[in-house]
Amino acid sequence: MTQVCSIIIVMNKDIIIASKNIGKIKEFKEMLEPLGYTVFSLLDYPEIGEIEETGKTFIENAIIKASTVSKKLNMICISDDSGLEISAFDGAPGIYSSRWLGEYTPYDLKMNYVIYKLENKEDRRCSYVCAIAVCDKDKVLMTFEEYCEGIVSRELKGNNGFGYDPFFYYEPYQKTIAELSSEVKNEISHRGKAIKKLLEWLENENI
Repeated sequence: MTQVCSIIIVMNKDIIIASKNIGKIKEFKEMLEPLGYTVFSLLDYPEIGEIEETGKTFIENAIIKASTVSKKLNMICISDDSGLEISAFDGAPGIYSSRWLGEYTPYDLKMNYVIYKLENKEDRRCSYVCAIAVCDKDKVLMTFEEYCEGIVSRELKGNNGFGYDPFFYYEPYQKTIAELSSEVKNEISHRGKAIKKLLEWLENENI
């Protein structure tokens, strides 16, 4: 099965996010554009086709995507792979988060299914995971993973964010991720933390 996920291609101050996910593109733009980067996406470069993800971990899939695009375009590439892990589901949906329960199943149906299955469960822990890999063709320059810990809410709340955000309850703020502002989410989220590390790396490497 193929799936288009986030692949970022660094060209001086241009960063191309190979994703059609409007929410994910928005988060990258919010954090990178104020620092002088120009952010593009797969919507701007449709000729960069789908990438087959054959890895068994977020890091493996991030490397596959970054390496594949690096070889196609002959430049350093950075790939993001992310998803949700639910403790009571033994870590599922994990790397299959976007196509779990069917590639075109709406997220509200997925979330309500989880809420139903956890109705009588004490363990409602969940975690967002974001892996980033930087590759120069087949050479892996850097990888790291970041997390955001939460619990599955008993109802959907909030209109901000995307994906599983309306039921991802962030205990320190006593709100779901979808109830938080973009600024707050970018500070505490798995992707926000990962992008901060990416920015540090780009600065140190003068990219």
